[in-house]
Amino acid sequence: MHLSPANRSHPQDPGAEQFARAAEVLGPLADRPRLVLLHTLGKGEADVTTLTAACGAARPAVSQHLARLRLAGLVDARKGGRRVVYALADGHLARLVGEALSHADHDLSGSQRHG
Repeated sequence: MHLSPANRSHPQDPGAEQFARAAEVLGPLADRPRLVLLHTLGKGEADVTTLTAACGAARPAVSQHLARLRLAGLVDARKGGRRVVYALADGHLARLVGEALSHADHDLSGSQRHG
């Protein structure tokens, strides 16, 4: 992803509100279990049992992480029979998490970074 003016979807520089909201979005992502949850949800909807298995954390901890992500507006929940099914609030989050993981992969592998 390039942020040069020719490739930007927004014609003007971000304002204070955009920076504030971006900081609110990035805050909850700075946690390994929440990144795993968001990455898993980027593949599709899932219930707490599936997310607990993916995350490797205890079910109460996963529920707390999901509550924080819902409160931040990053995850949506709906009843699916007797279970609650979670999904990402929008596709931007899947790409954001993917970019963060790609950046981490470049750091860990010593690969050349993109310019």
